[in-house]
Amino acid sequence: MAELNELILEQLLWIIGGMALLLVILLVTSIAQGAKLRKFKRKYEAMMSGTGVEDLETLLINLKIQMDSIEDEHKLQTNQLQAVMQKLTHMQGKVGVKRYNAYGERGSDLSFSMAMINDNQDGMILTGLYNRDGSYVYAKPLKGGESTYTLSPEEKEAITLAQQAE
Repeated sequence: MAELNELILEQLLWIIGGMALLLVILLVTSIAQGAKLRKFKRKYEAMMSGTGVEDLETLLINLKIQMDSIEDEHKLQTNQLQAVMQKLTHMQGKVGVKRYNAYGERGSDLSFSMAMINDNQDGMILTGLYNRDGSYVYAKPLKGGESTYTLSPEEKEAITLAQQAE
């Protein structure tokens, strides 16, 4: 045991130096971690200021609720947009007009044929015939670009013009 005490006394200076060095390293590490913690705390307080909540958990729950509400609204708007697009394909939005002189020398270019169709080429064609004695208007239904009534060349041209319209 005396030999062990003597060995420790001989190495005591090195042991104390090693412990002191370890203590300095731990102190520097502790100071660095404290600085990082203060920096993190400042960032956390800056993030939480103005939110009206006290902790991060409540903030995250509120954000999740808001996100769910936004997703629900987005789904509703998507459904509404699909419904509008569905209705839009059935609207007679394509129009073609052909003006012509129906009676040769007795009239003028006041006669017309106007086709109004949708994307499925369903709709109607209006034809107005004008001469000096009177004016007549006829309507013919269209299904798939065709009519159950006989179509004049001008009416067919009006349908072609409407089909080309974008």
